[in-house]
Amino acid sequence: MKTLLPLITALSLACGGNLAHAASGKPLNSQQQRMAACNKQATGKKGDERKAFMKQCLRAHNGATQQEKMKICNQQAGAQKGDERKAFMKACLSKSA
Repeated sequence: MKTLLPLITALSLACGGNLAHAASGKPLNSQQQRMAACNKQATGKKGDERKAFMKQCLRAHNGATQQEKMKICNQQAGAQKGDERKAFMKACLSKSA
């Protein structure tokens, strides 16, 4: 039982807190949804890179200027081109509004 609690806590943190909320049956609030979305996008990033990404991502979802949103979405779009990039940018900017 002593090892079960840290395992559940670690899984909850790794899932951006969604596991705990799923178990409680409570809906996620907008801040928790932003954290979950940014956490999902940050997969594979570690340390300072992850911290900087999360800061930018959460800012994009929370009152950033249009110019800041464009910069962040452009970075996230990476090497996408054509219709794929256009669709990504549309979705990125609309969720950031």
